[in-house]
Amino acid sequence: MADGSLIGKVQDLSDLELALLISLVSQEHCLISTAPDALNDLVEELQLTATKTFGLSHVVIDCDANTTLSSFTSALLVPKPQSPTRAPSPFSTRTESYFVSRPKSQSYHPSKPLFPGPSVYIPNVVFAKNFDQAPHAVQIQALELLRSRRIYTRTSVHTAPKQFLFVPVLGAESGGQARVTKHLNDFLFVAHWHDPDDGYINLEEADGGVDAETASTGSVVKKASPLDTPAPSEVLFSEKDISQIAHLSREVDVDVEVTRYLMNVVSFLRLHRAVAEGVTPTATKHLEQLARCLAPLHDLTFVTPGLVDLAVRKVYLHRISIVTPEKERSMQWGSRLSAVAAVLEDVGPEDVIEDVLEMVTAPL
Repeated sequence: MADGSLIGKVQDLSDLELALLISLVSQEHCLISTAPDALNDLVEELQLTATKTFGLSHVVIDCDANTTLSSFTSALLVPKPQSPTRAPSPFSTRTESYFVSRPKSQSYHPSKPLFPGPSVYIPNVVFAKNFDQAPHAVQIQALELLRSRRIYTRTSVHTAPKQFLFVPVLGAESGGQARVTKHLNDFLFVAHWHDPDDGYINLEEADGGVDAETASTGSVVKKASPLDTPAPSEVLFSEKDISQIAHLSREVDVDVEVTRYLMNVVSFLRLHRAVAEGVTPTATKHLEQLARCLAPLHDLTFVTPGLVDLAVRKVYLHRISIVTPEKERSMQWGSRLSAVAAVLEDVGPEDVIEDVLEMVTAPL
């Protein structure tokens, strides 16, 4: 069981912070979406979350239909922080001023390493904005990065850090409409749709600090970019905290009745008349993994049916595809197309999930 201070920090998290925490604990990747008009605010909030809450380096890749493999790779790699250079010695200055005839080409620069290493690296968190608009080849390249944890350039191979998170950030009217290419979509652990009405905690705090500074100085201050925000000396969740939660999730007990309930939900999802595809073996594995991960966050040592319900809503939100009326199974038995179309009208993955959770009886 997690200690009280750790549980207290978890309970104070926002929905976006919790989504990133779950992904870091599970060492998986997630998809986050919101209304298209609020996409820029969401990206800034996620950057502040990565910096302030977890103390992780990050990069934002703004994608569109013209994104190429080379531009995606170059945007993924960020420059390494420059190490402080050594100040010139006064003795060296006097010597060079004395020997005025010394050629400049023979000057010595102690700050430059003799064998320089790679000047760029893969940050801890990659936010791929509008990644659903990127070409299929770019999305497959990202899938290869997630599987191998490596990215290849013309001159070298770059390895992802131990704490690595790839987050497609998409604009959509609902969570069920936000998705990427098929194989990458199934590889992503969970999906979360952020309601703009829920606000942006870190962004509002940053704006409040800027407003206070503006009021005190009486000058016009431009809103600081999240990339300019320095990392705090003490983050809310350290790598040790994340490792502790991951260890607790591996020790969670799952009763046979809860396992049966989980499998019944999967079966009902697969057989639902509105589902075309998306209930994959990978999704089933992620479902059990997320249910285990949620237990220590709720200060539990076992999985409850309620945690399974919560996990189902996150694991299948981006996976379930709604069947077209022409391919709905009852059409094989003589149903009228207009009647089937009326039944499937405005049905989304959220509706299918709630329908199944109402049909399947949870164990007492």
